[in-house]
Amino acid sequence: MRLDVVTIFPEYLEPLNVSLVGKARARGQLDVRVHDLRDWTYDRHNTVDDTPYGGGPGMVMKTEPWGAALDDALADGYEHGAHGPVLVVPTPSGRPFTQELAVELSERPWLVFTPARYEGIDRRVVDEYATRMPVYEVSIGDYVLAGGEAAVLVITEAVARLLPGVLGNAESHRDDSFAPGAMAGLLEGPVYTKPPEWRDRGIPEVLLSGHHGKIARWRRDEALRRTTANRPDLIERCDPAVFDKKDREMLSILGWRPGADGRFGRNPEAVEE
Repeated sequence: MRLDVVTIFPEYLEPLNVSLVGKARARGQLDVRVHDLRDWTYDRHNTVDDTPYGGGPGMVMKTEPWGAALDDALADGYEHGAHGPVLVVPTPSGRPFTQELAVELSERPWLVFTPARYEGIDRRVVDEYATRMPVYEVSIGDYVLAGGEAAVLVITEAVARLLPGVLGNAESHRDDSFAPGAMAGLLEGPVYTKPPEWRDRGIPEVLLSGHHGKIARWRRDEALRRTTANRPDLIERCDPAVFDKKDREMLSILGWRPGADGRFGRNPEAVEE
């Protein structure tokens, strides 16, 4: 996979050289190119922003440097054999970044990121490149940052770990929180390792039993408990077909009940108890 990132703060992307992503780059699984937007400015102040039409606070990033930078990044990619680019625009007004979207992006061969600063990029830039490639406007949460570089780091790590060969154990991501596989979109429960006791705290006996069926059931129940406590909306959105008889028993204990459409909602009486 190829990744191009255009930014006015290339140093912000230094974490892409370490940990999982850094190793993937070293092995050639990720071809990451970071470009300084100011290299495509032509005035002595390297200006990348201007006042907004219509007035208002803040500044807006200009079309000319963005257009020139993206044109050159795309030309270089095509010249080196890359294909199928998509534009990823980090923005608080974008669609929520989810595990499902991470999987979708991991299946793309080439991601081009445009982390903005100030009040964002002149809208004509996004509209122009939307005529050339798919555009993903993505938000990593309901809050506002000073710029989109942190979002690039988040999205890149979430996507990179899904690429074949990046994780040491190819099965590692299948039981992640939000994963559509065994967890059915639930949060992952607690995990433990050696020593068996620490500061007078032990670990659940079932994990020492060697009984794989009981361990799997315990993990599933803990996932249901944690999801109920922290993200009940995930259970509300779940297809009820993913819940087996034991799941339904635990959901009942946790205060859930199926509605007329089969989907689970909170039982007010059980919650009050």
